[in-house]
Amino acid sequence: MEKVKTGKKARAHTIYKLPDGVRVPGVTTILGVLNKPALVKWANNLGLQGIDSSKYRDGMADIGTLAHQMILDYFKGKDTDTSEYSRSQIELAENCLLSFWEWEKGHNIKVIKAEVPLISVEYGYGGTIDCFCSLDGIATLLDFKTGKALYSEATMQISAYAYLLKENNYIPQALHLLRIGRDENEGFEEKVITNYNVAWQIFLRCLDIYNLQKLLKA
Repeated sequence: MEKVKTGKKARAHTIYKLPDGVRVPGVTTILGVLNKPALVKWANNLGLQGIDSSKYRDGMADIGTLAHQMILDYFKGKDTDTSEYSRSQIELAENCLLSFWEWEKGHNIKVIKAEVPLISVEYGYGGTIDCFCSLDGIATLLDFKTGKALYSEATMQISAYAYLLKENNYIPQALHLLRIGRDENEGFEEKVITNYNVAWQIFLRCLDIYNLQKLLKA
């Protein structure tokens, strides 16, 4: 797997390849085939307020990227490079980190794998998990989200990551989505996924559609 920078302040974009060198899509790319009506409504509302939704989204994404990296670097005992971010972006990302620390106080976490790219040879896709850990003695996959809400797509993503772990001989017993707000208004939310079979089946169908669309364009 190779990592390629997609631009200033962007997280490294991972290129996933099978053992024979064939490139395969990542989980987020695959789920891009889904219609996102909530996103369209959100963009329309911003437009009515005279706000450029693309610029606003990119700015908020930068904060989410930085917050995400701060949490992962915390696990790794590293300092996060914030040199390309504004003071306000850093402060909002630090809010996320503080919220995560508050949640962590009530748990015993032993990290097994953090920010690890994995490949499914069986299904031909890749993904990078946030954190696979022992959470209060239970093998748990954690996936971090920043923003105002958790959407069904997040459950599909984490189900795909759970399968990647299983195929690579790590068995998650629990799946937790952590939505970490950038300020007090966005708050903090934990969603425990107990049954993700339906989400996994939807992901597989998205993978089929993605692959068929590639054939159609060929």
